[in-house]
Amino acid sequence: MDPEGSRIQDDPDVRVMMAGSTLRKVKSKSWKKPRHFRLLEDGLTFWYKSRWAGRSHSTFSVTEVEAVREGHQSEVLLSLAEEFPADVCFTLVFRGRQGNLDLVAESPEEAKAWIQGVRKVIHKAQTMDAKERLDQYPFTVVHFRVWWVWDWFQKADKNKDGKMNFKEVRTLLKMMNVEMNEEHALRLFTMADKSESGSLEIEQFVHFYKILTQRDEVWKVFQDYSGDGEKLLLDELESFLSIEQQEGEQSSRRAQELIDRYEPSETAKKQSAMSLDGFQIYLCSREGSVFNPEHRELHQDMNQPLSHYFISSSHNTYLLEDQLRGQSSLEAYIQALKRGCRCVEVDCWDGSDGEPVVYHGHTLTSKILFRDVISTLKEYAFKASDFPVILSLENHCCLEQQTVMAQHLSQILGDVLLTSLLDGQVPQQLPSPQELRGKVLLKAKKINGPGDCVDETLMDEVSDEEETANDDAESLPTEDPSAECLKKSKCKLSRELSDLVVYCKSVHFQGFEHARSQAKCYEMSSFSESKAKKLAKDAGTDFVQYNTRQLTRIYPGGRRTDSSNYNPQEMWNVGCQIVALNFQTAGLEMDLNDGLFGQNGCCGYVLKPDFMRDANTQFGPEKPKELRGYKPLRLSIQVISGQQLPKVNQKEGSIVDPLVRVEIYGVPQDQAKEETSHINNNGFNPVWNETLNFVIHAPDLALVRFEVEDYDKASRNDFIGQFTLPFTCIQAGYRHIHLLSKDGTAIPPSSLFVNISISELE
Repeated sequence: MDPEGSRIQDDPDVRVMMAGSTLRKVKSKSWKKPRHFRLLEDGLTFWYKSRWAGRSHSTFSVTEVEAVREGHQSEVLLSLAEEFPADVCFTLVFRGRQGNLDLVAESPEEAKAWIQGVRKVIHKAQTMDAKERLDQYPFTVVHFRVWWVWDWFQKADKNKDGKMNFKEVRTLLKMMNVEMNEEHALRLFTMADKSESGSLEIEQFVHFYKILTQRDEVWKVFQDYSGDGEKLLLDELESFLSIEQQEGEQSSRRAQELIDRYEPSETAKKQSAMSLDGFQIYLCSREGSVFNPEHRELHQDMNQPLSHYFISSSHNTYLLEDQLRGQSSLEAYIQALKRGCRCVEVDCWDGSDGEPVVYHGHTLTSKILFRDVISTLKEYAFKASDFPVILSLENHCCLEQQTVMAQHLSQILGDVLLTSLLDGQVPQQLPSPQELRGKVLLKAKKINGPGDCVDETLMDEVSDEEETANDDAESLPTEDPSAECLKKSKCKLSRELSDLVVYCKSVHFQGFEHARSQAKCYEMSSFSESKAKKLAKDAGTDFVQYNTRQLTRIYPGGRRTDSSNYNPQEMWNVGCQIVALNFQTAGLEMDLNDGLFGQNGCCGYVLKPDFMRDANTQFGPEKPKELRGYKPLRLSIQVISGQQLPKVNQKEGSIVDPLVRVEIYGVPQDQAKEETSHINNNGFNPVWNETLNFVIHAPDLALVRFEVEDYDKASRNDFIGQFTLPFTCIQAGYRHIHLLSKDGTAIPPSSLFVNISISELE
């Protein structure tokens, strides 16, 4: 038994949640309704209903909850501060783009119990042992606490008697996305029904589940290296790691480590051997993942100039939805920063009461206070990463409110805001992420250069995005109807605000030749996506060279009022660092962004390839063969099988017909996609055994995206799941790809099992 697992049920806070409480669910000032909430006996599922809802209720898993915030830490609860004191309020923060849940307890004691209790069950779910999660060792009720299997049992057990008859099992199979003929299902049911009662209790159901999830394809790989078919001896496991997993010289040390870490049988451990169960646990583990775990950690040189890194960057960070009517929210900043974003955008406009506001100007998007944005930045800037955050300011305010902005920046951020040169010297190159750890840098217009002393107020141009609007073929007319007046009259720039800009001075781009001879490293320009695409096509090598010295920011074209995104890969191909995307919009583009920045500790900074850091580089994305040391690689992916793919159509009896598509994103010559055939009516354990082949000409820039779709011959295929990673982070051999949802959140236990080979092109 797991002592921690038993203790969690006895915890007084968890007992309060299991007993249940009436909490107010709050959506707005006018929508505040009581709901009865409780934690179910599995310790992993929250259940709630209204007193008028009859038998209907809602549930969500603790694995969907990322954090609990105490007090008035949401805009809704803050607006109700006079009605509900902070000590009875809390917010459940969900993963991905799911809206948060604002709750009000009846007493401070009850709120505290729920806040602490939810944190405890989140911690318990996050720290479950790998063996426990995979149900691969002696099956007890406690060890069985895997939320998705328990959830299946709960849903299929219609009469809630703790048992499951065959009819309920058939329903369960449909829910698990598997089409199985009744005769086979009955045979498995009978094998598991040891008591011959015609129903399965929990431990019998676990046995049934284990038979159901038996992996023949894993067993075959195991048999290839096992001398007796029962276990892998140390030298046999070493051979597997060396030959199949391409771990070379370290395979001997790794073999013993993997046995110690993943083998559930103490008897096998004493023999320095690995059983089939241990082998499957290893293959499903972090070490068995397609993403090299060493590349997940912070491992790159962080002492190079800022211009030598790709930087995770957000556009219109304040928006949760579209750019015409969407909601502006502090939550959008919190979510972006928690995802490792290191460049956030703030569009500032004059507020009616002298306080600057943030919103998408001259639209129906809601407004939030500038000072609240800066307070949020102060609190969340460095929770996901210690490396610097760039605050990209789109300034539309009058002189007076600019001064108010400067005061808020200085007073709220304090020493966190970088306001002077690190060594007092005008730089010849930008400082490094390491030197700037824990600092916020302001990107905005500046009256003069760092270190200069000029007292007069500059008559400054309009914002970056407005000044490039005329160059943007995709752009709508400038968003500000008074832009022409602004251009004629010029807009004054506050000295106080200007003085806060040090290393990120916004300037108008005057061409690559001018930049080579005149530009300073601390000057940076913003380009619309179409302007950047044109420059990349017409002068790719010049653009790469420019980006070795100076920072470049790219933003979506003006017609993207739905907050859609452009493909960031085209911008990374020429070394652009700050490729700003709408983080609130799920899809391929954010998958690529998450894939690139999933490496290096998810710190938001990724070191560019060495040929993009050399000021004299001759690299251009259109001609990778001219790269010094050019060595194309062959990527071969055998797509073996899938495991427990999620349903995309919740209709009764609907089963997916999955296919796997592999897409390569990189320089134009590397853009490619191949796909498997589809498997009819099997989302539970489809087997393809099909091989897809690619040639990669610029491996250091390539991203590989695995996507699973539900085939439909009459209409567009439905998305099931995906996983994207840099080519350089791939582990060869037999690997699992743990799929992510459209939101980029995990959807366990859904995965693909593949065999990957990487070799030099002959």
